[in-house]
Amino acid sequence: MSSGPAAATRPELKPLPDDVAVSYVMPVLNEAAHLTEAVGAVLSQEYAGEQELILALGASTDATDAVAAELVASDPRVRLVANPRTDIPIGLNLAIRAARHPVVIRVDAHAELPPGYTAAAVEILRRTGAANVGGVMVARGRGRFQRAVARGYNSPFGLGGGSWHHGEEEQESDSAYLGVFRREVLDEVGLYDESLRRAEDWELNHRIRTAGHRILFTPKLKVTYWPRDNWPALRRQMFATGVWRGHLVRRHQSTPWRYLPPPAVAVLVAFSLVVGLLQLLGIARGAGWALAHVPSLGYLAGVSAVGMARLGGDGLVDRVLNVVVLATMHLAWGAGFIKGWLTGAETTVDRSRLR
Repeated sequence: MSSGPAAATRPELKPLPDDVAVSYVMPVLNEAAHLTEAVGAVLSQEYAGEQELILALGASTDATDAVAAELVASDPRVRLVANPRTDIPIGLNLAIRAARHPVVIRVDAHAELPPGYTAAAVEILRRTGAANVGGVMVARGRGRFQRAVARGYNSPFGLGGGSWHHGEEEQESDSAYLGVFRREVLDEVGLYDESLRRAEDWELNHRIRTAGHRILFTPKLKVTYWPRDNWPALRRQMFATGVWRGHLVRRHQSTPWRYLPPPAVAVLVAFSLVVGLLQLLGIARGAGWALAHVPSLGYLAGVSAVGMARLGGDGLVDRVLNVVVLATMHLAWGAGFIKGWLTGAETTVDRSRLR
């Protein structure tokens, strides 16, 4: 997907030197179970340039701080900054301001960079003149429910057709998963918007594109992501993400069309439920009211067919979980989007990582 000004009108960035130094920035909250693996994947990158990793520690309630302290003690490349307000954009900005190098690589504590990620991303920045490069989010799971969530993430029927989920060709994009940034562009546009609690990546990339710079997707970068591992956490995550997406649509008064099907489905299902209640109370009488259920029943049939036949899994239980996961993604995200679009999102917090 091409977006932004024509190449001839883009601001010109200075060429990157060979083996340019890089700073990894990672916001962290309640990640004791994943932090060692995530940091290990960063520190094992085979890259000739100087590297540093800044962990922005939120107010965790598990053993995250102790794990982080051990990591700092074991490798001088790792540094800590405190993020007592916990919000991801604030933590990212604290880490970026503490960073010393011209290339900033965002890392998620719930993700693992593959070997060669840094070298490949820096080469693409140098070759293309892009301001930000991102790759593919490849979700994986350990338990049965998490594996079902991963299948939903990896399917275009789950989170839609964004290039960072399913793209197969290098192309310009409106956003990027995680992101490998030119530091001077981050400084130019003002870093992450600290008023946001979700959707901060899309909003930052929107400002980067508005400033005339290029966001590039490449399938060469594939990052392992560990999604939520239980239904309440998935529901809370999807609802909060939808709220903040709707909030940004409310702010910008525009949206890509791919964000509209989930809220439309949520409205149709809600309407069907209301009509069903009125029918049970004897208020909505007559065969004509049955037509109100056709769209939601059609959605249920479609999502069941996809979950049972297209997402895979081992046996009937996995396929039923596929259906549950897809419906949760669509309906929770769609309901959240409507809330954010109608009322804004300032008070909505994603509590899916809280213990």
